[in-house]
Amino acid sequence: MYDVYVIYNSAASKYYIGQTEDIARRLSEHNDHTYKSYTSRFPGEWKLIHKESVATRSEALQREKSLKTGRGREFVRSIIQINLHD
Repeated sequence: MYDVYVIYNSAASKYYIGQTEDIARRLSEHNDHTYKSYTSRFPGEWKLIHKESVATRSEALQREKSLKTGRGREFVRSIIQINLHD
């Protein structure tokens, strides 16, 4: 199983869309700045705000790509708004 995920950093008002086999490990890597990546540029905690599970990496990559389109980003922004009001 693979997870397509969206994480959000409220301190930086930024979000990130990715996919992984191990969501707990990957979220820890984002917060520990394990790799020099987009998320490591911003201080503050990254929190998981959305996750979808799929059977194969191919499906995960396809869904990740769809979330990065205009319509997908609208969906992500709506999730962020819901989470900001909770």
